[in-house]
Amino acid sequence: MGFGKYDPQQVELNWQKKWDDTRCFEVEADPSRPKYYVLEMFPYPSGKIHMGHVRNYSIGDVVARYKRMRGHNVLHPMGWDAFGLPAENAAIKNKTHPAAWTYSNIADMRAQLKRLGYSYDWRREIATCRPEYYKWEQRFFIELLEKGLVYRKNSPVNWCEGCNTVLANEQVEEGRCWRCDGEVEQKQLEQWFLKITAYAEELLDDLKLLEGGWPDRVITMQENWIGKSVGAQIAFQVKGSCETVEVFTTRPDTLCGATFMSLAAEHPLVEKLIAGRPEADKVRAFCREVANMDRIKRGADDLEKEGVFTGAYCVNPITGKDMPIHVANFVLMGYGTGAVMAVPAHDQRDFEFARKYNLPMQVVIAPKGETLDISAMTAAYADPGFLVNSGEFDGLPNQEAKGAIIEHLAKNSLAKPTVNYRLRDWGISRQRFWGAPIPVVHCGKCGTVPVPFDQLPVRLPEDAKVREDGRSPLPLLESFVNVACPKCGGAARRETDTMDTFMESSWYFLRYTSARNDSAPFDPASLKYWSPVDQYIGGIEHAILHLLYSRFFVKALRDLGYVEHSEPFQNLLTQGMVLKDGAKMSKSKGNVVDPNAMIGKYGADATRLFILFASPPEKDLEWSDAGIEGAFRFLNRIWRLAEDLAESGALLPVGPSAPLSVLGGELSGPAKELRRKEHDSVRKVTRDMENKFQFNTVIAALMELVNEMYAQKDALKGAPGGAAVLSSSLSTVLTLLSPVAPHICEELWAHMGHKSQLATLPWPQCDESALVKDEIELVVQVNGKVRGKLMVPATADQDAVREFAMTHENVLRHLEGKSIKKLIVVPGKLVNVVAG
Repeated sequence: MGFGKYDPQQVELNWQKKWDDTRCFEVEADPSRPKYYVLEMFPYPSGKIHMGHVRNYSIGDVVARYKRMRGHNVLHPMGWDAFGLPAENAAIKNKTHPAAWTYSNIADMRAQLKRLGYSYDWRREIATCRPEYYKWEQRFFIELLEKGLVYRKNSPVNWCEGCNTVLANEQVEEGRCWRCDGEVEQKQLEQWFLKITAYAEELLDDLKLLEGGWPDRVITMQENWIGKSVGAQIAFQVKGSCETVEVFTTRPDTLCGATFMSLAAEHPLVEKLIAGRPEADKVRAFCREVANMDRIKRGADDLEKEGVFTGAYCVNPITGKDMPIHVANFVLMGYGTGAVMAVPAHDQRDFEFARKYNLPMQVVIAPKGETLDISAMTAAYADPGFLVNSGEFDGLPNQEAKGAIIEHLAKNSLAKPTVNYRLRDWGISRQRFWGAPIPVVHCGKCGTVPVPFDQLPVRLPEDAKVREDGRSPLPLLESFVNVACPKCGGAARRETDTMDTFMESSWYFLRYTSARNDSAPFDPASLKYWSPVDQYIGGIEHAILHLLYSRFFVKALRDLGYVEHSEPFQNLLTQGMVLKDGAKMSKSKGNVVDPNAMIGKYGADATRLFILFASPPEKDLEWSDAGIEGAFRFLNRIWRLAEDLAESGALLPVGPSAPLSVLGGELSGPAKELRRKEHDSVRKVTRDMENKFQFNTVIAALMELVNEMYAQKDALKGAPGGAAVLSSSLSTVLTLLSPVAPHICEELWAHMGHKSQLATLPWPQCDESALVKDEIELVVQVNGKVRGKLMVPATADQDAVREFAMTHENVLRHLEGKSIKKLIVVPGKLVNVVAG
């Protein structure tokens, strides 16, 4: 009896229900078993999954299913990064509330993910906008505040009037908002910060622990973002004032060549320096212009260098010479001290600035035995050399001079060795509604007071009316703002800023370990068992902020006593993008492929199969309609193969990689060859799964095995042991393919007569003895050129191989008239006859 036409919709819905009914993927901590925690970066609930989601989650699902079959106790959860500006803006646009918008989208996306057959333990589902989640985040905030790792200060921020909120530097592009394209201005606002810089050295050092598990590219990006610099902080006295300009430099060896000073437009000394001077108005206008520039652009090498003289001077602490103080557009307040001692002869930016404004230059480093003429220089000299024009330090190699000059200045309290980081503290204040409330109140008598733990969560009032202009309704919502001070009982006001959504995504992976615990953020035993995440999967675009903040959060929670480990993710896979017509899919380009349409036409298994076969996971993938059609044809081919075997009585409930005792004893001919191919496929697939999850070659190996089965099936159907060998090979195909295309494999497995579910079975084992060949193919060369191929007994020694080679007709033809000088045998590969 035939199976009927392959109907992916019917097959897939049937097996998804069976997995749910049997609670197949629910898991608990079990110290008697090795654990494996695989996690894909959780999505923002936009309402629809896209092909990037499908690729990310399909990769994770294959890993989860594979590791489960390899004997691991696998945790594979899913949740929703549900707070944030996108949901709020979308809700305003659609004239609904962010909560209603978000929860509706979560329901839609959950259904879409379930339709793809992913093996999630849905009991552990979290949504970061729910009070039972952010309650614990608020507790962490208070504990970090008490530990001195949270503080509030007035700070210049990037402000987008269109979105009515602060933007991170990374969200400002060419001076405009990355989301609404509105102009970004600088504002001074009271902001809350997490002191991530307190962990800068550990964040940098612990990158060594991730080598081999994380892509080198991501480690390098984090190193650069942390940006450690070793140097000195040097004080320059402002002439005629008690003020000093503090400068951090990695090049104290060039101090004698410092001829002017450059300050950032935001430097707090600027107003003091220009007070009462004729240059004041010009300087203020320049500072306003520069402060509104894109900060990334200000730091770019190709920026046109511009500045203005303040009218003030400082004094070089070694040479005693006056140095004019300028405000320059390329100096950033966020790095070092916001002041740069300008050494134009040895720094290209300073060189260009000095030439433009006719400022003095002094050579202080030169190659040994050479003299550099400053008037003839067309660029700064930035190579190593020996000090010149530097008084008592002349003749020292410049690297050696660094320490000598710092020591000299330190004796007079003018400098100290200093380590500086590019990393800035993490500003978490957001002036929008849809986020976790910051759990403090402001009391006129007591100041800033944290909300007591027993009053958490501070609930975001989900009945608040969201304003069409995007401004947060919280400051005007008296029922939210007006509270009693927890300390004195007097009238107080709640903080109305909400937390940056990176807060939620910095610890969600820990909450999954005990997602339904109402009495604590984590169950200690479960957290210890499951953590850290063994395999994390997500896009390269999260290489810095999300991953860096998560690393910081785990270290901070460790120091608060919540966790014992120091790194959140042992291994990281950054999957490539899904492209169409050579470009990233986007609505504006009209090149979006809807996963729901593909599932409706070809099924979830074919969609998963194509997206895993088309490219290695870390590479970009080019969408191809022909490719998904090919994936669908391959699944149909397996279906027809199983149906053919069933109709001919050759489909038996034999397991994968069956031993010879099950197959009826020793095999020969096509049966032996098919069994060899079967076990070779197990070997290849296992190797490629273990070697950075090379799913494309895994699928290719299974396609080869299916081809071999088609080639041998007619000869084997009636042969002794043939049906068992065919059934074993089909079982192996289904078992090895099941992590990729689980529904069809489960269906055909059941048709074979097996009672258990594939998802619960162990991974097949390769029998090395099955790989031994009776005969092997050798290439025969004459003078290095291939002249033929021949089959020889696998046990043939070198003398026998030589004899076989010298009987090959084409080889003999190319040896006519020549004498054999040498005959070289490379065992198992080739014979080369050297003749002349």
